[in-house]
Amino acid sequence: MKNTLARARVEIDLGALQRNGAAVARRSGVRLLPMIKADAYGLGAAAALRALDVLEPWGYGVATVREGEELRELGAARPIVVFTPLLEKDLTRARSARLTPTLGFGTEIEGWRRAGGGAWHLSIDTGMSRAGIPWRQIGEIRHLIELSPPEGAFTHFHSAELDDGTMEEQERRFREAIASLPSRPKLLHTANSAAIARQGRSDWDLVRPGVFLYGVASGTRAAIQPEPVVNLRAPIVEIRDLEAGDTVSYGATLRVERAARIATLSVGYADGYPRSLSERGSVLVGGTLAPVAGTVTMDMTMIDVTTVRCEVGDIATLIGRAGDTVLSVERVADDAGRSPYELLTGLRSRLERVYTGERG
Repeated sequence: MKNTLARARVEIDLGALQRNGAAVARRSGVRLLPMIKADAYGLGAAAALRALDVLEPWGYGVATVREGEELRELGAARPIVVFTPLLEKDLTRARSARLTPTLGFGTEIEGWRRAGGGAWHLSIDTGMSRAGIPWRQIGEIRHLIELSPPEGAFTHFHSAELDDGTMEEQERRFREAIASLPSRPKLLHTANSAAIARQGRSDWDLVRPGVFLYGVASGTRAAIQPEPVVNLRAPIVEIRDLEAGDTVSYGATLRVERAARIATLSVGYADGYPRSLSERGSVLVGGTLAPVAGTVTMDMTMIDVTTVRCEVGDIATLIGRAGDTVLSVERVADDAGRSPYELLTGLRSRLERVYTGERG
């Protein structure tokens, strides 16, 4: 692939994102509440909103009031649920932007009422110990729920990708909590991406797909696999021939034992390509794997192309597909010792973003 890039860029296949969302809807049999938090996992909230709205989801999920306000500024008309607990000072802003907070403890519910109230979802902690009222303490807020019934209720699985019985235990706790409410809320939801892949048809009213939409699978044995969405590419800007004993990059961490050919890519850890991939990662050049050589630097990464046919101007793929070979987000994240979530959300704004494949 010849160079049409000034520097590194991220190519985002919105058609694949839409097809991943459609696959989740078919499997779960209920409406979607897609997560567009963290700028759509680093891939661009505006483009993700435009692409996902074609699927007619029930609403969208975010983590902060500001993220919800930004979706409103982009024209989002559907409900927007804020899944992080809010301080009382943020509740008025949430109401002004027509956002739906997730509340658990009595002080939160009372604060929402003081701010003017409106639709809210009850956050029930069934084992994550991160946010929400513990399932065994629902009785303590029963009187507040009677005064201000929630539109919805939900929980969050901590290990939905594991077949260890914990997801089923959390489901049982959630059912116990719902049974103790004065009445059943209209909208119940528990399933994240991994749970959707494992459970199939939902017993509840909504599902909350997140990273699956953006091309990350819940293990190779999951019942549904997403299409790749992200391609990170960078041009080869220099190639040099080294002699035995020559060194590469900061700290001279690589000293070649024999003649070698080293190519420099215009991408580095300031773009979100992890420094921890130094001497551990690989990239694709013309469909052939080339190992990272030496330490990944802030703006450039060197690769060993001794056995790879290439020239200046060719394009390397650091994440994604080149020919018939795919460097998945999961593989690159594993090589870097990171989670796929961290890798995606770490792709920096300095990278040009190019969107393809969208259908209206």
